[in-house]
Amino acid sequence: MINDDRIIADLQELEAFLVAIESGMMGLSNAAGVVLATNNSDGRRFVAVLDDDNQLVLGRWVTEEIFHSGQDMVRHGPKRKH
Repeated sequence: MINDDRIIADLQELEAFLVAIESGMMGLSNAAGVVLATNNSDGRRFVAVLDDDNQLVLGRWVTEEIFHSGQDMVRHGPKRKH
């Protein structure tokens, strides 16, 4: 479950989030992957950081536009690196 009401609304925010995950700025020691997903109960879109068991470690809501336009960035990683 995502308890954070912040919504990633542009590609720069998504990129900054991904860079923070990759660089360890979020303090997540068990992050194994990042995916875009849909909440089954209400259909809201989110970016999810998963552990080795595919369990949600951290999530942020994203707009519908970012869900679609940010897929390549999530799949291939951000252009700017840490």
